[in-house]
Amino acid sequence: MNILILGGGGREHALAWAIKQNPKCDRLIVAPGNAGIAEIAECASLDIMDGAAVAVFAEENTVDFVVVGPEAPLAEGVADAVRAAGILCFGPSVEAAKLEASKSFTKEICDAAKAPTAAYARFTDAEAAKAYIHKEGAPIVVKADGLAAGKGVIVAMEEANALDAIDDMFGGEFGEAGAEVVIEEFMDGEEASFFVLCDGKTALPIGTAQDHKRAYDGDEGPNTGGMGAYSPAPVMNDAVVAKAMDEIILPSIAEMTRRGTPFQGILFAGLMIKDGQPRLVEYNVRFGDPECQVLMMRLGAQMLDLLLACAEGRLNEARVNWADDHALSVVMAAKGYPGAYEKGSVISGLGCLPETSSEMVFHAGTSERDGKTVATGGRVLNVTARGASLSEARDRAYAMVEQIDWPEGFCRSDIGWRGL
Repeated sequence: MNILILGGGGREHALAWAIKQNPKCDRLIVAPGNAGIAEIAECASLDIMDGAAVAVFAEENTVDFVVVGPEAPLAEGVADAVRAAGILCFGPSVEAAKLEASKSFTKEICDAAKAPTAAYARFTDAEAAKAYIHKEGAPIVVKADGLAAGKGVIVAMEEANALDAIDDMFGGEFGEAGAEVVIEEFMDGEEASFFVLCDGKTALPIGTAQDHKRAYDGDEGPNTGGMGAYSPAPVMNDAVVAKAMDEIILPSIAEMTRRGTPFQGILFAGLMIKDGQPRLVEYNVRFGDPECQVLMMRLGAQMLDLLLACAEGRLNEARVNWADDHALSVVMAAKGYPGAYEKGSVISGLGCLPETSSEMVFHAGTSERDGKTVATGGRVLNVTARGASLSEARDRAYAMVEQIDWPEGFCRSDIGWRGL
């Protein structure tokens, strides 16, 4: 079959890598792709935010199956446009994508489903929001209601930080995403990522992971889109997974169906676990990045079969075959990220690195220029490895990092510390 993946980051490189291994995949196109993706698939110039254009492209290229990678096209209804053209698509409808596109909508779903989550209040007025912060005190969490590329959440340990966050959000730092703000109680505990495929009727857990949001070692520095991840997450034992399914995931899915907007796609639940009890931090409606990289490393070719079963409403027939192993991914980013950084620096040494089922460098922000790989983004490479233990996976990943010659880049040296 002919498959089109929308997106051009590390998540989409990992998805393409896994899908390409499945014999069902005859032709693989990724739009827009990147330098790493171009080595395993065709890259296409296409506006992935334009659902009509995506549908026309898919028809012209006899695409059988479209996989939407990032959240922004889903929030724009691209999956709806593709399905309306009669093409099989993996990804939720625009209405179901509100689980990520609107923090306040997610809170409404949690309230109706009685899913455990943080107490909250929502505001469209800065002064009212500040009055609430003064009343509640710190630590407290301030969130832009809409999509902010993973950066619209401020965990304020001091009241002054929370007030600054209000000024930033209502001042336009996050554009329309900050027009409404959700303020939540601070939840302590251990955070983990839980991934569940849903086809509108059936929910199938496919993995757990933990990522590292802060830019620097020791969880210091500003929040980022993620500086590394590993899978599985030790805190997500069988009992916690069962509670998360019974108390959070299944009631949320049932509420979405009751509203006439059944969820089809990957439901990524960010959870806070304390004393064995999970509470929902937030929902995302796409694979995490860099969590996707470690999940794909562990799942491999079967991922295409699972995505198809989900899109076709056959998840009740699907099974996940787990390898008893671990995977870890180290993000290499441009110096200055998540603030200002330079583009165009040359990355050397990639051609000497292994590309196997146990070791892989997934490209996130790269392009090819005059035969050389250059950095074009903030997070640029995901150096990923599997091992029989988490420490083995870590050692393999960092051994690969050492072979990459990129003076303009940096990475954390402690990915996996919590699990180890």
